[in-house]
Amino acid sequence: MSPLEDGIKIILPEPIYDSDTSIEEAILNRRSIRNYTDQPLTLQDVSQLLWSAQGITGTSGFRAAPSAGATYPLETYIVVGDVEGFDEGIYRYKPHQHVLVKVLDGEHRESLADAALNQQFIAEAPLNIVITAIYERTTGRYGERGIRYVHMEAGHAAQNVYLQAAALGLGTTIVGAFDDAEVTEVAELRHEETPLCLLPIGRP
Repeated sequence: MSPLEDGIKIILPEPIYDSDTSIEEAILNRRSIRNYTDQPLTLQDVSQLLWSAQGITGTSGFRAAPSAGATYPLETYIVVGDVEGFDEGIYRYKPHQHVLVKVLDGEHRESLADAALNQQFIAEAPLNIVITAIYERTTGRYGERGIRYVHMEAGHAAQNVYLQAAALGLGTTIVGAFDDAEVTEVAELRHEETPLCLLPIGRP
């Protein structure tokens, strides 16, 4: 565990539950976008994106993305480069409190891009979401079949991010080409976590 794991916390603003963009428009406009301006994201942008991926959507604790048996194997991190109100660093999202906990200080986008086979748009995006899995949460109930369920859930979460980004006028793309061990090292993931995908996000 990073020494910052129990330290600096950022309380995110309440998500906004309606917009001028219909779900049909978001689906229509969704594209994989790899080129971003140098304009920073906002704290509200981060709140919306994380809520869409893994946020709590009811008093029962259910989340925005469906999960087999409500086992919730996914963990969500952000690698921050240029977000208003944020220091550079890596943060872990805690859905039940809708807060971020700083895991690492400093600029890590270039290292993340290197771990992702030198895909430089990752270094240029103001924000990167990293979705990881703790498989045992789901395989402990469903056995080997649970691996498939975890991957389905990651796809649901990533598509939610795509659609939320489209509604916010942002661009993203899902990245699966990376070295697992290198991403684990960059983000100082816990030993039980496996990185599944990256989602660089910025203004197109």
